[in-house]
Amino acid sequence: MNKAESWLEKALNYRFQNAELFQQALSHRSATRRNNERLEFLGDAVLDFVVSGAVYQACPGAAEGDLSKLRALLVRDTSLAELANEIGLGEHLILGSGEQKTGGHRRESILADALEAIFGAIFLDSGYDAAKKVIDRLYGQRYSNLPDITELRDPKTRLQEWLQGRKMELPGYELVEVSGEDHKQRFAVTCTVAEISAITSGESTTRRKAEQKAARKMLEILAEKGR
Repeated sequence: MNKAESWLEKALNYRFQNAELFQQALSHRSATRRNNERLEFLGDAVLDFVVSGAVYQACPGAAEGDLSKLRALLVRDTSLAELANEIGLGEHLILGSGEQKTGGHRRESILADALEAIFGAIFLDSGYDAAKKVIDRLYGQRYSNLPDITELRDPKTRLQEWLQGRKMELPGYELVEVSGEDHKQRFAVTCTVAEISAITSGESTTRRKAEQKAARKMLEILAEKGR
């Protein structure tokens, strides 16, 4: 058993029957043509299904829209990257030299994609029940600590209402970068609140999601300042 396989068994209590699938799940497109993009696609779908069932069971009185928000909170890139960091996934990623030099093993999007790819690989290796067991094991604490539904409102809306309630100027959002291929672009934006000289950033697969991330970070800054 190599180092990565030993890590996986310890972190997620899983051992691959097909070691090549695991190797592929860890491989970023910068490293090889046989990379984890297809596995990520599959893992994303498996993760959505498993988490949907979990929040449905955990919140019997919640409306469909609220269940969707809870699921989105759990499966967003930020949450996935946090989970990946907690289990030490980054040090086992297989990256091209460019990504290695620029710290790709710490990049949120790369970590999130790789974790989804592992879920997809486990699904192919052992089936749905095995993938569900791994996902539930990893998400256990988060299932138990789901936020109140009122906290799930759109962060851009919450930021706007917060500023309006204090008669402050509304935030400004600026698109600063679009990267990636046409079928898989990533958008980077900034959110600025001039009155407190604060700027935050967000990156995601759509401009709207990137703005949401930047707005959420701004709300966190405002909370820390006790405003």
